Amino acid sequence: MYPDDAHHPDDDRARRPESRDRPRTPRVPRPTPAELANGLRRAGVAEVDTSVRRRAEYSSDASNYRVVPAAVAFPRHTDEAAAALGVCRDLGVPLTARGAGTSIAGNAIGTGLVLDFSRHLDGVGAVDPEARTAVVQPGAVLDAITAAAAPHGLRFGPDPSTHGRATIGGSLGNNACGSRALAYGRTADNVVDLDLLTGAGVRLTAREGALGGAAVRYPTDGAEAALLSGLDALVRDRLALIRTEFGRFRRQVSGYSLEHLLPENGANLAKFLVGTEGTLGVVLGATVALVEAPRHTALAVLGYPDMAEAADAVPALLPHRPVALEGMNARLVDVVRARRGAAAVPDVLPRGGGWLFAETAGDTPGEAGDAARRLVAASGCLDSAVVSGAAARALWHIREDGAGLGGRTPAGEAAWPGWEDSAVPPDRFGPYVRELGALMGRHGLDGLMYGHFGDGCLHVRVDFPLARRPALLRRFVTDAAELVAGHGGSMSGEHGDGRARGELLGRMYSPEALAALAGVKHLFDPADLLNPGVIVRPRPLDADLRVPAATARPRALAFAYPDDGGDFTSAVHRCVGVGRCRADATGGGGVMCPSFLATKDEKDSTRGRARVLQELANGRLVKGGWRSPEVAESLDLCLACKGCASDCPAGVDMATYKAEALHQRYRHRPRPAAHYALGQLPRWARLAAHAPRLANTLLALPPLAALAKHAGGIDARRELPRFAGRTFRAWFEGRPRPGGTPVTLWVDTFTDHFTPEVGRAAVRVLEAAGYAVRIPDAPVCCGLTWITTGQLDGARTQLRRTLRALEPSVAAGVPVVGLEPSCTAVLRGDLPELLPDDPRAAVTAAATHTLAELLTATPGWAPPDLRGVRGVAQPHCHQHAVLGWERDAELLRDAGAAVEAVGGCCGLAGNFGVEKGHYEVSVAVAETALLPAVRGAGEGDVVLADGFSCRTQLGQLAGRGGTHLAQLLADHLSHEPPPAP
Repeated sequence: MYPDDAHHPDDDRARRPESRDRPRTPRVPRPTPAELANGLRRAGVAEVDTSVRRRAEYSSDASNYRVVPAAVAFPRHTDEAAAALGVCRDLGVPLTARGAGTSIAGNAIGTGLVLDFSRHLDGVGAVDPEARTAVVQPGAVLDAITAAAAPHGLRFGPDPSTHGRATIGGSLGNNACGSRALAYGRTADNVVDLDLLTGAGVRLTAREGALGGAAVRYPTDGAEAALLSGLDALVRDRLALIRTEFGRFRRQVSGYSLEHLLPENGANLAKFLVGTEGTLGVVLGATVALVEAPRHTALAVLGYPDMAEAADAVPALLPHRPVALEGMNARLVDVVRARRGAAAVPDVLPRGGGWLFAETAGDTPGEAGDAARRLVAASGCLDSAVVSGAAARALWHIREDGAGLGGRTPAGEAAWPGWEDSAVPPDRFGPYVRELGALMGRHGLDGLMYGHFGDGCLHVRVDFPLARRPALLRRFVTDAAELVAGHGGSMSGEHGDGRARGELLGRMYSPEALAALAGVKHLFDPADLLNPGVIVRPRPLDADLRVPAATARPRALAFAYPDDGGDFTSAVHRCVGVGRCRADATGGGGVMCPSFLATKDEKDSTRGRARVLQELANGRLVKGGWRSPEVAESLDLCLACKGCASDCPAGVDMATYKAEALHQRYRHRPRPAAHYALGQLPRWARLAAHAPRLANTLLALPPLAALAKHAGGIDARRELPRFAGRTFRAWFEGRPRPGGTPVTLWVDTFTDHFTPEVGRAAVRVLEAAGYAVRIPDAPVCCGLTWITTGQLDGARTQLRRTLRALEPSVAAGVPVVGLEPSCTAVLRGDLPELLPDDPRAAVTAAATHTLAELLTATPGWAPPDLRGVRGVAQPHCHQHAVLGWERDAELLRDAGAAVEAVGGCCGLAGNFGVEKGHYEVSVAVAETALLPAVRGAGEGDVVLADGFSCRTQLGQLAGRGGTHLAQLLADHLSHEPPPAP
């Protein structure tokens, strides 16, 4: 048997367009996943996984499709990949090669064996700056290739929006292009040769001049000679057909690019194989061309009334030879503002309902800027701006997140790929955009349009009602295919046909052209083992859909999920698979996904976890419900950092999903020891406060410390924190109360019991700013530790007490300021979701501020002079995700401090890094960004870290304590009387 509810490759032969022409072969018994795994291991493939959890993780890519594989393997060298193909040939098992799994067309999933090249075969070999080439393995990420070439002033040209995680193997498979294809071309234009293993088991080096009737170019004998001879004959018999139907414009990517095999095009076998979507061979390595990186760039932002008028302007701008000419929908920017706040969008966008982003290059900033201004003059736009530097990078960041941001319409409806990257010649682009919009309107559909306008390539996510009216997908896409074909266009402009558009190739190619594609497939893969159902004998476009329909709807959810209609299934289906969680985001100040950065395992990516939770919701593969081992394994290494809540363009919030899953798993059942020891830490801290010195003395004794760690589920290598000799509340209650503008200081457990010096510093700063600081009358807790351990009934109890304690001051309009970022984030974010029916929750959330937010909004307040202060800052993950660090950065900059924020997570993440089984990952996460940055800081540099967890991790792993912003400001206060707020 193949895995649960997966189809055999021949099950739908009757539904395939070319099925009557397909040679009939007898059905063979299908091996079980275990039999396949055993065969692979005997052949020397070491890393093979047939677990339910692993198959769930690889059941989808970034498309609408769900196909559960029989097994997933991770080849460590090319011999293992060849051995895996040999086993598949012997057993008749399909094989799908996969890189980062960011395919939008459904061509990185399959029913048989999925080979993931991204884990081990990810190296960049020799870079030749003279020849401008690099030798790469198939799993090498595009940004890694560019990084290796950068010291020579070179880069890899194609830059799809997924360049931070997309692999060269996937880019070769789909003929990826990206924003700067106008200047650098498609992947096919940047390949020198390929090391290829065909479906028939023939290994060859594909390069220019392999065909063309020159027999001396062929091997003297053997299978390779027969293959190339047969391919040469196929091309020579169809020269007129290929010249008229293939390669008509730059973005014609659909089907096989037979034009590259024409003699006038150099009979380039390497270029031809690019874009064949893994259906003809498995790429084992490649030599790629590099391009010279521009010295300086500028960005002309051109505003138009709508996207169609922006598309109309494209032909007039192309003669100015921009490096990139991208279309951006104003509605996408609205989504960014709604999800991430106004600060996420630079205040430079000109007026318009849609924009063209035109990037220009020059040897100097002035040359680049002048080129941008000349382009503006020729644009006929409504309004414009020319920007560079940080503003330009921020705008490009929004454009790169388009696929995820477009996953929800401004109305909050789910939007899906399916007609994702159609392309037409640029001179037909304006009419096509206009007519496609009208077509969506006639079908009652909405979508967010953006894309590579300079190449006539349009991206659009459409709100297909897949769960309610799945037939509408077929009707619309069929009509859209007729429309694009009528404009002389291509079903795919860069992502390939896959399952989404393979069935539609008959709309743009003649039967003779389709027969030629089938003939090529037979030469390279006669048994149809490589990625079957794609391009030749395609699967129906509406088969295998990943429809977000729950068969076992979770009951009694703890969180409200207000943006998903209160539905956990809709929430976890926010993940559309773009794989941003697999990118090394540390360079850009991001957080997601720290555990994946440490392990490089799909299991530990936000996407991998979402796939398992989707299977939990539909009950088809993960059958044990909330208590299934697959769910526990998937969520084990989630740090609950909340980085995905802000960094994932689709708005996935895995920290919330993990808390929900733990709550459902252990509700009314015994819990792990760490849940009692760490999840209820505030209770133990209040108990220890009666005799803190005695508690510290006892816990410092090695036998007692070891016993406490063992009993509490704490890793033996972790140091236990020391309780303060005097709590912050005790200090505060014994001091005078000066007058001023009232403010409520939220006294969290960590400040009160472990670092009261932070609270004392905050009081100094607030009083110096003219505030009268007050604290709640009784000790209360935000419930953070209950939330992170999934004790959500207890968390709600804690939060109700908090609301009662804060109600008088909040009702009086007094702001609440928090010092511990994670606790402050609970009041701003988790509180309304856990108590949605309590009107006090939303009011309290709105009244809660960080210290920097309050101070920078205080009229007349100026920060102390921090000139000469240098160092690094570790923004807490919850602050990054929920609160934002922009006001902190503004305060430091205005004060003259030179402090650079570190991207990524500290790795401790509350209870995570303390629990048994997490220590190694916790340290590895810290090593991705924080620890290298701290080691690189000077001896006198400040290490700014507001989070107690971050400071604890620094102290234990770097031997260097962190400083809270309140302490930094307090240490530089003057003794002059402050201005009144």
